[in-house]
Amino acid sequence: MNWLMEKSLKIYVILMCAVVQSFCAQSIRKNYQEMTDYERNELVNAFYELRNGPDLVADLAQFHSDFFNFDNSADPTQLDIHFNLPDEPERQIFFAWHRMQMFEMEQAMQALNPDISIPWWDSSEDQSTSSPVWNQDFMGQFNAAWVLNRNYVNNDINLLPTPQDVSMVQAMQDFLLYSDALERGRVHAGAHRWVGGAMPTPLSPRDPIFYLHHTFIDKLWDDWETANPGGSSFIITSMIRYDGTYVFNGEVLPLVDPDDIVDSKALGVFYAENQLADLSNYTVSNTHHDLENFYYQFVIDVGDNFLVPSNANCRVISVNQINLLPGFTAELGSSFLASIDAGNAASRLDNTTMLASRINNPNPFDYDSAILDKHAYSPTELSSEFKVTVSPSPFNSYLDLKIDGTNDQKIDEVIIYDISGHLVFKKHFESTTSYLIDDLNYLKGGVYIMEILQNSKLLKRRKIVKE
Repeated sequence: MNWLMEKSLKIYVILMCAVVQSFCAQSIRKNYQEMTDYERNELVNAFYELRNGPDLVADLAQFHSDFFNFDNSADPTQLDIHFNLPDEPERQIFFAWHRMQMFEMEQAMQALNPDISIPWWDSSEDQSTSSPVWNQDFMGQFNAAWVLNRNYVNNDINLLPTPQDVSMVQAMQDFLLYSDALERGRVHAGAHRWVGGAMPTPLSPRDPIFYLHHTFIDKLWDDWETANPGGSSFIITSMIRYDGTYVFNGEVLPLVDPDDIVDSKALGVFYAENQLADLSNYTVSNTHHDLENFYYQFVIDVGDNFLVPSNANCRVISVNQINLLPGFTAELGSSFLASIDAGNAASRLDNTTMLASRINNPNPFDYDSAILDKHAYSPTELSSEFKVTVSPSPFNSYLDLKIDGTNDQKIDEVIIYDISGHLVFKKHFESTTSYLIDDLNYLKGGVYIMEILQNSKLLKRRKIVKE
C-alpha cells in the first residue's frame, strides 16, 4: 500500500509483545542520558559478549594501535589513521575511518540485539567524575573488569573541551582545516588525555568509553556536514582495514571509499537530540540488514522523503510517540511497522533482556605498564625535519640508526614495543647521531613498533619487521 500522509499521524497503541532477535538493524544514536535502562543494560552486555570468542574489541584496538601514526619517510606507501593533516591531505582518513570503526562495532552489537545503538558522551558538557556515565552499572564497571587504569588526570577538566571550543571548531568552513583542528585540539584529544589509562594510548579502543567519545566526534562531523553540505571530501579512495583485504572472524571486510560515507545516512545512521529523532531524506535499502530497525524512546518523526520501496523491510520503534509526516512513503509491496514499545520499562527489564543470561566475564586486558605512559594524542606532530635511516629492513639481530642531514639533531633513547603494546626493548644512551642496537636476537620474528626520542620527546615512530 502507498502511504502519502497529508497531515501528521500519531501512533500510540501498537504494542510490542515480543522482539525477534535477528541481524536486522540500522541506528538512531543518542546521548547516553537519553537511553532507557534496557538499552544501557544491553549495551554493557554487548561489550562483554564481544570479548568472548573472536574478540572484536581487542581486534579493533590492536589495529588502531598498529596503524595509529607513522613516520612514512622509510615507506611512503605506509598508511596510518591519525595526524596526517595539515601536510599530507592525500593520506588523511580521520573522520571516515572512525565512522567505519563505530559502524563495525555497532553492527556486531546489533547482531546480538537489533535495538542497540552506540550512544555519545559529550565531554564538553559532561565533565564530572561522578557523572552517570561512570556509574558502576554503566561505563564505570569496565575500569576494574578490564584493568583500564583510568585516572582522570587528577580531575583536571582543563584538559577537556568547553562548549566554546566546540562552537569555534564547528564554525570552521574549510574541511581540511576543520578536520585538523578537531583532531588535534581538545574537542577530540581532550577526552583521551583526561580519562587516562588506555585512552591516551594507541590502544584507546580497549576502553568502551572510546566508542561513546568517538560517536560524539562522529555526530559533530555529521552536524558540520549538514551545515556545510558537500563540504567534506577525501583524496584517498580506500582505507586501511576497510580496503577489501582485511579478514576478521572469517569474513573479509568491505572496501569503503571515504567519500561514499560522508553522509551518515549512507550507513543508515541517524542522530537524535533533545528527545527528537528526525528520520528524513532516506531510502530503506536493506543493504546491511534484511530488516532495518530504528529504536528510540522519545519522539520519532518519519517523513520528508523517507521512502520504503517495494520489497523493502523496515521497523520503527519508540517507547513514546511516532509521527508519520507528509513526505513519508511506503510503497506497494513493502513491509513497514511503526510500533510503541510500551513494555520496555517493565517486562523487558524483568530479567528478560536478550543478553541478560550472558556471563559477564571480566576478561581483563594484559598491559605492560610502559604503554600506559604513552601520550599518543599529543597535539604536536612528530618532527618532520628529523630524518633517520634504520637498517637493515627486515632486521635479524641488530639495528643501525643513523641521523640524516646536518641539522645537529641527536637521539638519546630507543623504545620498541610488540604489536600488543608490550615493551620489549628500551635503552637510554648519551646523545648521538648514530646508534647500533646489537642485542635483538631474543625477539621473535614479526612486526614491532620503534620509537626514537631525544630528551623524552618523541621524534619518530616507525614500524619495523624482524625476520
